[in-house]
Amino acid sequence: MSGTGTNGRASRLVTFLLLLLGGCAVGPNFHPPAAPAVNGYTPEPLPAKTNAADVPGGGAQNFEHGLNISGQWWELFHSGALNQMIAEALKDNPDLASAEAALREANENVYAAQGGLFPTVTGSFQAERQAFSAAEFGGTTSKSATFNLVTPTLLVSYPIDVFGGVRRQVESLAATAEFERFELEAAYLTLTSNVVVAAIDEASFRGQIAATEDIIHIESDQLSVLEQQFELGAVAKAEVLSQQATLAATQASLPGLQKQLSQTRDRLADLLGRYPSAVPQTEFDLAGLRLPEQLPVSLPSALVAERPDVLAAEASLHAASANIGVAIANELPQFTISGEYGSEALGFSSLFTPATTIWSVAGGVATTLFDGGTLLHKKRAAVAAFSQAAAQYRSTVLAAFQNVADALHALISDANALAAQVAAEQAAATSLDLARRQFALGAISYPTLLNAEQTYQQARIGLVQAEATRFADTAGLFQALGGGWWHRADVPETAQGSPDRFWLVGAVTGH
Repeated sequence: MSGTGTNGRASRLVTFLLLLLGGCAVGPNFHPPAAPAVNGYTPEPLPAKTNAADVPGGGAQNFEHGLNISGQWWELFHSGALNQMIAEALKDNPDLASAEAALREANENVYAAQGGLFPTVTGSFQAERQAFSAAEFGGTTSKSATFNLVTPTLLVSYPIDVFGGVRRQVESLAATAEFERFELEAAYLTLTSNVVVAAIDEASFRGQIAATEDIIHIESDQLSVLEQQFELGAVAKAEVLSQQATLAATQASLPGLQKQLSQTRDRLADLLGRYPSAVPQTEFDLAGLRLPEQLPVSLPSALVAERPDVLAAEASLHAASANIGVAIANELPQFTISGEYGSEALGFSSLFTPATTIWSVAGGVATTLFDGGTLLHKKRAAVAAFSQAAAQYRSTVLAAFQNVADALHALISDANALAAQVAAEQAAATSLDLARRQFALGAISYPTLLNAEQTYQQARIGLVQAEATRFADTAGLFQALGGGWWHRADVPETAQGSPDRFWLVGAVTGH
């Protein structure tokens, strides 16, 4: 009978706790903001594809609405060296490791807060040996009595979450963990995008250096021709000096490009978690990259669910909403139940006998009667913080749509600019070749030749820059659309979903 009674009391206690935890929590219940009611990113309809140019990397790019974005979108550039470099960056970059640690910290804070939904059980044991005088109790003998006192106790304390303050606190911390989760995804996206752009920048600088060296070679040859003509009296000394100045100016532009190349490689080393003295041996050039032809364009309604920064802002809004409930609950009475069970005996041999059992059960309620308005103003501060988070969320959404619109406009303009630059470079090369032959025949003046040289120089460098810009802006579109993190296959279990050790906690907090 006694066993049945004990089981019955335990069952009733569990049922009581479930009812308490399943009760309503004060404060607003969070609902994610609705997706913006817009149909596109630009005022005018997007073209089906961009223009094309007759040059490597100049193919047309097609805009595919609703096309899935690969979690490893950089593989679309078909560069094994780039893929390997990103893999190393994901393994060793300290910023990514910092974001992962921040997520683990946030998860542990949720686990710690979840413990507040359950009773706290503590045990204690005390053993004493005492002596007292009989005179203390009115005796006349001078002898003292000596005895042992052994007291093991078990204390159970349970603050009843009647108004849901603890549950709202758990909800807030879980939302903070979600924030850190999407901050980690944002760090992942930023890192991979930065590696891709740095590789493209390196390729661009290498292309500009190669073009500049070719131009230096052309101008050096032309200087040799002018010097020979000067010796023959065919040209004036001023023309030789002018060509020398042009050559020197072109040569002077080379160190600046070499500096930018070195700094870009230093940046790549940093992204890979290396020191500058250990820059990667891999070299990138534009010919080693392939321009993706199919470009995804996410639906506007889906963008808010795919951008890590927008989801992080939503998590911050959720945490601010839950904090209002915490502030309201703190204004209401707080209920506690505590119990103590143990034994107090004069020796170990008599412990846990019926005569030595001690126990107590207590219930309490406490409420703030006067605090100078502290709790009231904390609640108002929580409401203001929610309004701030809501405004920041809207600002983040607007910035996300602007990023996508900017990237789409850039890609259309890049294709047009590249086509124009190809035509300009071809025309400038033809013009320079003709001018050099005409000058050799004395058909044109030196200023006309010099102008052709400078035009070709600008067109050749501009072509390399236009090619690189198109690659970089393509990477920018993938970043603006969220980078396909939801299709990643390497997400650790600790970075998925809301942390929850107990099914009961998930049930009462809505996670």
